[in-house]
Amino acid sequence: MKRTTDIRKPGPRAWLGLAVILGPVLLVAMDGSVLFLAMPKVTEALAPTAGQALWALDIYGFVVGSLLITFGGIGDRYGRLKLLMSGVALFGLASLGAAFASSPDMLIAFRALMGLAGATLLPSALAVLGELFEDPRQRAQAIGIFAAAFAAGFAIGPAVGGQLLSHFWWGSVFLVNLPVLVLFLVLAPFLLREVATSRTGRIDVLSTVQSVAGLLLSIYAVKHLAAEGWSATVTAVGVAGLTVLVWFVRRQLTLEHPLIDFRLFRDRVFTVAIITGLLPLAAWSATAYLSGVYLQSVLGIPILRAALLALPGALLLTVTCIVTPMLVARIGKRTALVTCHLFVAAGLLLLLPVASSGGVGWYIASTVLAGVGYGISFSLVAETAVAAVPAERAGSAAAIAETSNELGNALGIALLGSLSVLVFRLQGPDLAGTFGETLGLPGLAPAVIDEAKDAFVTGLRAVAVTAALLHVVLGLVTLRRIPRGLEDEGGAGRGGEDPGGEGSKAAVAEVVAAGGEREAAMP
Repeated sequence: MKRTTDIRKPGPRAWLGLAVILGPVLLVAMDGSVLFLAMPKVTEALAPTAGQALWALDIYGFVVGSLLITFGGIGDRYGRLKLLMSGVALFGLASLGAAFASSPDMLIAFRALMGLAGATLLPSALAVLGELFEDPRQRAQAIGIFAAAFAAGFAIGPAVGGQLLSHFWWGSVFLVNLPVLVLFLVLAPFLLREVATSRTGRIDVLSTVQSVAGLLLSIYAVKHLAAEGWSATVTAVGVAGLTVLVWFVRRQLTLEHPLIDFRLFRDRVFTVAIITGLLPLAAWSATAYLSGVYLQSVLGIPILRAALLALPGALLLTVTCIVTPMLVARIGKRTALVTCHLFVAAGLLLLLPVASSGGVGWYIASTVLAGVGYGISFSLVAETAVAAVPAERAGSAAAIAETSNELGNALGIALLGSLSVLVFRLQGPDLAGTFGETLGLPGLAPAVIDEAKDAFVTGLRAVAVTAALLHVVLGLVTLRRIPRGLEDEGGAGRGGEDPGGEGSKAAVAEVVAAGGEREAAMP
């Protein structure tokens, strides 16, 4: 399976291929956050309800996260490059549709279609990338660049959206995708080659339907409970969603080749790593979105300046992603994981002094401090998860790590965003379901506007405190439950056989590239 002789050094064609692949990867990540600063403009143009606004933000992440593993398997069967080319074309068409959506429901539908296309891109892009670089060290470098680009996409999404909206209408945040995607479709056939496929195994369609339906029904209930209060319909939908999720978990435990191998969560290092992949992204996405609304709609800051204010945190997050492997080599994974949670918690708590009358300095300090923690998390999770499990289950571990990142992004908006909506509904002037809808009402008295702004800021603080407490708890769990050996090995993972980390990175590259291929035998 592995070449041991005559390994070709990558030439210019390989590095050009990497550059071409990074374009769609950057866009997939960026579109998970590009609407954070754009939502006030979208609200003005389309007037979505509270539930529709949250769905427009997070349906993309839910679809990507729910279908990543499935499309990894489809790529195994029918060809990764073919799937990558098809996904890029579909992503472009969906972006075009989202740009010209004339209603909230149309925007939600096209965002879901973008998510479906995005789910085809990530595992296929890594598989094709692995084929370009046969040398393990060069492959590890390429995967590091890939990971940094993906993290940078999440980080710069709000800033890019803000820059575009300072000159164009809100649909421009989607149209900017098209030149990059067209360039990929033109160059990819010349620079990339198909990855050998394996037609063994099968795609468990029922598991895919269960995971998507269970998540969407459960989140629908949470959102409507927060925005509109309790009702028999919300209760029925919530119970149905939880029932489907329980059914999904039980089914995975009985399948020979499960979509998600829940047995891996018996390992505490793996479990902490996966939660570390989910929670920081949830906190980041929720606070980034709410902070964008705060800067524009509460403080009245123009969108271009709001985008510039987000850049210091985005820059530090990206740099941290790049230097984290060197940091881990010195202090170990255990210490790095604890540091991640403490930095995020401290950064989130810096949002507490913000007020409706001002707080820009606190916002910048918050993004910079928390950005260090987010960068460590984005860079460390997949490798830690893979190193924590037996080699024969590394594929499932890497697939779950990738999925946790995407679902964290969506769950942050869904759950923490719903918390802010609930606080606003309880503390606000009770004229509309959301802050944006309230400000859009005609003839509001200044006192009512001030009351609405104060209620929104209270919701932002509630989200920051909740997320910070969760990070403190997870940091303490990491400190108590992760063995010191993980730290003493200087980031090599359990067993201490890879002090340089290159083998672990190559393993992550191979198993993620396989799209979470199922193990041949499951005890």
